Amino acid sequence: MKDTEIKKSVREGYARVAREKSSCCGPKDCDCSGTASARDVSRRIGYSEDEMNAVPEGANLGLGCGNPVALASLRTGETVLDLGSGAGFDCFLAAKQVGETGRVIGVDMTPEMIDKARGNAARGHYNNVEFRLGEIENLPAADNTADVIISNCVINLAPDKKRVFNEAFRVLKPGGRLMVSDIVLTQALPADVMASVQAYIGCVAGAAVKGDYLSAVKGAGFEDIKTIEESTFAAENIIADPAALAILESLKMTPERVRELASTIKSVRVQAVKPGR
Repeated sequence: MKDTEIKKSVREGYARVAREKSSCCGPKDCDCSGTASARDVSRRIGYSEDEMNAVPEGANLGLGCGNPVALASLRTGETVLDLGSGAGFDCFLAAKQVGETGRVIGVDMTPEMIDKARGNAARGHYNNVEFRLGEIENLPAADNTADVIISNCVINLAPDKKRVFNEAFRVLKPGGRLMVSDIVLTQALPADVMASVQAYIGCVAGAAVKGDYLSAVKGAGFEDIKTIEESTFAAENIIADPAALAILESLKMTPERVRELASTIKSVRVQAVKPGR
């Protein structure tokens, strides 16, 4: 697939999520359970009940693969930039940590998500949060803007990950911190999975091999790069997930092949620092 086709498919998939208030970004006929499913997903990947209850209703769509805010050690007065902010879940959590003197900027390329996030911000009276329409490969932010950049299961969707990290480096202040939760691979995916639009939107086909991912972070200029956490996807969870199941059925995968594929997929939390200061 061409980059433009990938972006179009991803944008359409997540626009559907925003409209349907669902945690499912799989095929249109996927049977997802909406809000309850979003809470279940968020609980499994590290969000507390207090965190889920603290944000406006509809902000948590259950689309992440970790909790970058919990690992970012945010401080009062800092400026935070969220790459792929969705309906604003992580932005609202960050806003509470940086306080009224801080600032949070969410960037997303899906107009429906931006509209949803802005509505959530208005209902929750988040005066220190704003949302901007744009691509994470071309961030709508000035150089040396942010103290911290966070992202949650979004960079894997970007066709040009090197450019994403170059942009993150540009926007961070000297001494600024990068903290992302993402999906990586231990080896390249089979050709049929890589060619699947549904699998790409479902975060799998767009994932990079871990070594290549970390090399892109280093190549952008970051230092002190660390993998803070890493976990393997359980095949049973993939099979039980309705969105993933629809993807697997479209690819005619056997349970044995699913388990083999699952063993190569990792959820990681990566942190790095822009040198300076």
